[in-house]
Amino acid sequence: MIERNDLGSWLTGPTPGEGDYPGRRLGMPRTGPGSIGRPGRRVLALCIDWAACSAIVWAFFGGSSLAILGVFALEQVLLVGLVGTSLGHRIAGLRVQRLDGGTVGLPAAAVRTLLVCLVIPAVVFDPDQRGLHDKAAGTVIVRR
Repeated sequence: MIERNDLGSWLTGPTPGEGDYPGRRLGMPRTGPGSIGRPGRRVLALCIDWAACSAIVWAFFGGSSLAILGVFALEQVLLVGLVGTSLGHRIAGLRVQRLDGGTVGLPAAAVRTLLVCLVIPAVVFDPDQRGLHDKAAGTVIVRR
């Protein structure tokens, strides 16, 4: 039988009062700038990015789902790789950075984006709320 501490805490995080929080193991603060970007903000950023890419595709390419995914991927690679935020990240108050705080760079952003586009790696995450896409790219999403 699996105890809560074996699997449950990995899925749900620590219970209140345990002194643990997402990002503690990475040396990040519990709240405020530099803390781990929470799922609500991340989903908001994704929705904003997807809506913006959809509008671009509808305006210029006629609304193909594959074209929306392509524009989304291009936006993510270029903006996250070069400046650390997509349009949605910026509006939601988030930024993507390397674990050492540096700029992501295009190669890591390309790996991260490919895995985001596959969806599953982005929804499987660890206790620090880093998805498999962030772990593979060596990145983390933090509050600005």
